[in-house]
Amino acid sequence: MHTTKWESGQLDRRTKVGVWEYYGYTPSKERVVVQRYDHSANELLYFRPSGEFIYNIEATPGQWQRHAVDRPPLFIGGDPALAAYTTQLQYPQQAQERNIQGQVTVGFAVDTLGRASGHRVLRSIGGGCDQEALRVARTIPNEWIPAKVGSRAVAAEYELTLTFRLAQP
Repeated sequence: MHTTKWESGQLDRRTKVGVWEYYGYTPSKERVVVQRYDHSANELLYFRPSGEFIYNIEATPGQWQRHAVDRPPLFIGGDPALAAYTTQLQYPQQAQERNIQGQVTVGFAVDTLGRASGHRVLRSIGGGCDQEALRVARTIPNEWIPAKVGSRAVAAEYELTLTFRLAQP
């Protein structure tokens, strides 16, 4: 059994097998299950909903529209697992020299098979930060669970915001 602050489940030769639970924390610091995923069957068993989900979905091939979804696109393991990739962000030298700080939002489509593609910058701050945000977003493995409308998987656009903040002297 492998257990951390963020996840719990069985490992077989360093590979996740069987049902794993992934945790998040409420504002009152209570640990809650945010996902339960069967790695042997590649199946989401549970996710903790939080409000209404409105996403750009591909209604028909090539035609995107805002729509409520029953399940949003999810990264297996939740935000803590996603953070393992987003912490690889390197502050561009040009941005540091020009004191550029802020948030870059990268959008990409998660298809019905859980693959990400079409990465592009939706909110820019310049100074090389946009390119770095794109680089990091593209390193995220295709371990996505597609959005659903009813019982049907749909392609949906996911937005990932990465923050560039200079350390205070």
